This record gives sequence, structure tokens and C-alpha cells, in this order.
Amino acid sequence: MDSVKLEIAATAARMVVEEGLEYGPAKRRAVRQLGLNARSALPDNDAIEGAVREYIELFCADTQPAELAALRKLALTWMERLAQFRPYLGGAVWHGTATRLSDIYIQLFCDDPKSAEMALVDNKVDYEARTVTGFNGDSVEALSLSSISRELGEPIGVHLMIYDHDDVRGALKRDAKGRAPRGDIAAVRALVENGVA
Repeated sequence: MDSVKLEIAATAARMVVEEGLEYGPAKRRAVRQLGLNARSALPDNDAIEGAVREYIELFCADTQPAELAALRKLALTWMERLAQFRPYLGGAVWHGTATRLSDIYIQLFCDDPKSAEMALVDNKVDYEARTVTGFNGDSVEALSLSSISRELGEPIGVHLMIYDHDDVRGALKRDAKGRAPRGDIAAVRALVENGVA
């Protein structure tokens, strides 16, 4: 990777870890902060993830593992509450690069797209519905809520992405590194119980 992309990746990684930005906005802001042309070639998400891991290892090695464990525990709580909707955890919390500023992203695979929303209503959970781009590039409904992490002592954003039941096959395709892009309840429980990063 060329030096400009490396510099963008390092700057974006700092923003991801210190400010909780998602990769896309962090890359664009890094370009502006570095005074580069807005059309500069951007590093891919794998490069950003690598830079995030390096940043965490250098500057957050003493705090990040406990923060990640707390986020995974909270994610598992929500996955168990919503088990009937076949939940899968994705994003930084699944991949092990999350800090206390990271949100939790759970994909639900429903027979009826409104059923998950009705479950939140029935349990008097406050949420905000919006439309976002899903993992397959299509628009999907996201139900966003705030949930307190006892371990961290603060509210964490939890985003429930609603997919059709048949989308689960595409959700389990391995990434370019051969990793599972998301994990089900059993996989997340194993991470929580074994303290895996």
C-alpha cells in the first residue's frame, strides 16, 4: 500500500478508536484532516481494520480487552432476548476491534420483517426505526436503541438490522481472509466465556 493510503489508514484508525467513528466516515474525515484531495484513493476496510488493531495494541492494550468483553456480553444479552429472530453479531464487536465507543450491530433474520419491531414494542423498548444499507448492498430497516452496559457504566448503541430469513445464507459467506463475517449466539457465547479477543 502506498504511503498516502497508509497515512489515511492510520489517521482514520485513530478516529475509529478515539471517537467511535465508522470506517467510511473516518476515511473521509482523515482525507480532509490531512489536507488531501477529496478524490484521493482510499485504503480498503481491511487496511483500516489492520490499522485499528495496531492502534489498539499501541495505545489501548490495557483497557480495550475489558471494554470488548463488556460489549460482547451486552450483545449476547440482546441476542438471547431476540433468539427467535436468528440473531448474528457483526462489526467491530464480533471482529474484536471494539472499544467502549463502538456500537453493537446485530442482524436479525425474520420470517416477518415487522415481528422483531413488534417484539420491541411488546417489551416497551424505546427504539428509532430507520433505513440503512445492509451487508448485501440493499436497503434494510434498522431498529436502533440505547442499552446500559453495567460493566462500562454507560449507554451503548445497539442496532438491529432486519433481514429476510432467506438472506442468512449470504450472511455466512467467509470474507477475503477466510473469517466468518458474523457469529450466532453460540459463537458469541463462546467468545464471552473464553475471553477471546
